[in-house]
Amino acid sequence: MNSFKRLASDTVLYGMSSIVGRFLNWWLMPLYVSLFAPAEYGIVTNLYSYVAFFMVFLTYGMETGYFRFASKSSEPEKVYSTSLISLFFTSSLFLFMVVVFKQSLANLIQYSNHPEYIFWLAIILAIDAFTAIPFARLRLNNRPLKFAMIKLINIGFNIGFNLFFLLLCPKILDNNPHSIVHFVYSADIGVGYVFISNLLASLVTLLLLLPEIFRISLKFDRKLLINMLSYSFPILIVGLAGMVNQNIDKILLPFLIPETENPMQQLGIYGAGVKIAVLMNMFIQAFRYAFEPFFFSQAKVSDDKTMHATIMKYFVIFGLLIFLGMMLYIDVIKLIIPVEYEQGFTVVPLILMANLFFGIYFTLSLWYKLTDKTRYGAYMALIGAAITLVLNIILIPKIGYMGSAIAVFSCFFVMMIISYVLGQKFYPVPYDLKRIAIYFALALVLYFFSFYTEALSLTLKYALHTIFMGIFLFSIFSFEKRELKKLFVHKR
Repeated sequence: MNSFKRLASDTVLYGMSSIVGRFLNWWLMPLYVSLFAPAEYGIVTNLYSYVAFFMVFLTYGMETGYFRFASKSSEPEKVYSTSLISLFFTSSLFLFMVVVFKQSLANLIQYSNHPEYIFWLAIILAIDAFTAIPFARLRLNNRPLKFAMIKLINIGFNIGFNLFFLLLCPKILDNNPHSIVHFVYSADIGVGYVFISNLLASLVTLLLLLPEIFRISLKFDRKLLINMLSYSFPILIVGLAGMVNQNIDKILLPFLIPETENPMQQLGIYGAGVKIAVLMNMFIQAFRYAFEPFFFSQAKVSDDKTMHATIMKYFVIFGLLIFLGMMLYIDVIKLIIPVEYEQGFTVVPLILMANLFFGIYFTLSLWYKLTDKTRYGAYMALIGAAITLVLNIILIPKIGYMGSAIAVFSCFFVMMIISYVLGQKFYPVPYDLKRIAIYFALALVLYFFSFYTEALSLTLKYALHTIFMGIFLFSIFSFEKRELKKLFVHKR
């Protein structure tokens, strides 16, 4: 199997867990918005934004560090063991600190009446941070099938527990108030069952990964860890700044919108709008799982920059297909979302395009990882974080959550441009900018044409939108058919 086939195959397998799994998980959002008022759903959006920050902090770039050191080490198991022990210690310390200070933390983030939320989320974080390295090992050892299976089981249990606590238990108690279900269910917990379900699913994942954790002899190399931390620290800064770019809006909204304008309600509506754009995230996540270990291992064999350029082009093509597909058929999604959330749909095109820019930025960022110039990743991420913070602080009080959407769009666009310019200086790759620009222009023109179909009947509207998609697909095929044949013909 040639390199392109391998990357495509791995992306599909990782996508099975990421895209299929997250698509199934996505259906929890319609469940939540049907059960909870926007202000209650705002709690879920708000607290999971904190979780995203702490997850990056607790893994402190060790996944990328593990890939880099294990791929070039003669003792990859020692790298794995050292990484695992380090994460176990820091995750345990974090959990202990949260247990001691959970009420103070709850007061700080305005959840004084629910310190249990903080405790449950801390357990989830500790487990997920610790299991990051076993999952990374599966990726590096090219075992996407097992990786996908465990990820899907996690999502299946999460969905199952949500359905059990939020739908089945209330129904049983309505029909039989004296049922034994009341031993495991209390209506007073309400939205807290979202976090409890996640916690139970994380425990199941930990159990499934135990063979991977204990299959090798545990050895700790202090000098190796110091070298790994030195390499990974800029990745931590990149990750934290990235979380600022992706999640600080959901933390700032309750503080920057006056109480009279119901900030948690606005946050819930915005959170639902962001969640609708999740398909782009699914594609990017699947690609990232395959892309990083693929290129670190490929770098040991060859340095084919033409391959980098080709992969970038097809990444953009698939990203634009997702953008067009979602925006041309977004009315279908409106059928399952309560009307009080529909105003949040205005942010979807901006969030989709922002996520595509982020995916391009990630693909471009290969240059500073392969050249060990990870500090540049930190610089770019900090610039992006500064843009995000400034624009959010300026725009949220004026235009609410639309300001957050503009901020994240601007942030990732600027980061993408900076990474391209620096990458061409330190690790020049012959990207096909002309072809990429044509595809972007065509997708945006077709999207803007779709505005003129709003007054038409649904049948005619979707017939035209399908023609628009056909035009885009035909154009791609016409430009790329020769190159596609070359790429996926088996090399003997």
